[in-house]
Amino acid sequence: MENGGEDKHSSVTTSYRYWVREASQDAAPLPVPRKLSADEVAPPDSQPPTLGSIWNKAGTWEEKNLNKWAADRIKELLGSIGSVEFPAGKAQIAEVTKCSGDAFLVTVRNKKRVGYTYEITLKIKGEWTIREEIKTVKGHVDIPEFSYGELDDLQVEVRLSEEKDLPQQDKIMIKQDLKQFLNPVREKLSQFEEELKDR
Repeated sequence: MENGGEDKHSSVTTSYRYWVREASQDAAPLPVPRKLSADEVAPPDSQPPTLGSIWNKAGTWEEKNLNKWAADRIKELLGSIGSVEFPAGKAQIAEVTKCSGDAFLVTVRNKKRVGYTYEITLKIKGEWTIREEIKTVKGHVDIPEFSYGELDDLQVEVRLSEEKDLPQQDKIMIKQDLKQFLNPVREKLSQFEEELKDR
């Protein structure tokens, strides 16, 4: 051709390959299914057991949601506290009215880690002897947000229901009494943490 130009119609060979549905002569043969033997299915005894799911042999990140179990277990444990005695009365947990949060189990690098964050409200009912008269008092004990490993820092906040006939000093005394629920609640939540570790 003139001026050293190339013919536009000449075939060009490239090193680019791609897969096509139609088989050609130089295509690889299709894979043939093969039944695995018992040795291939069962892991050899030399491998250490892995935590978590069967598919996670490498022990990579795997998170399991334990919210349902945790909320039910916390309610069950706190409901079993029973009554707490005070110098001028006694009270018990009537109901766990709020138990919201998250609990989880994480498997990473073949190690288990658990955690949770919860908020709890307990409905309390009790009787106090005030000026030689037995008064029934209702209230709530709130446990603000707390997390795994933080039970030593647990705090409680007490709210009394409308008790219009109680003097202010008696309300203060009853609130102080209800703060004594902190220790039995802490013990039950410690038990919950131990059970969570065994999940």
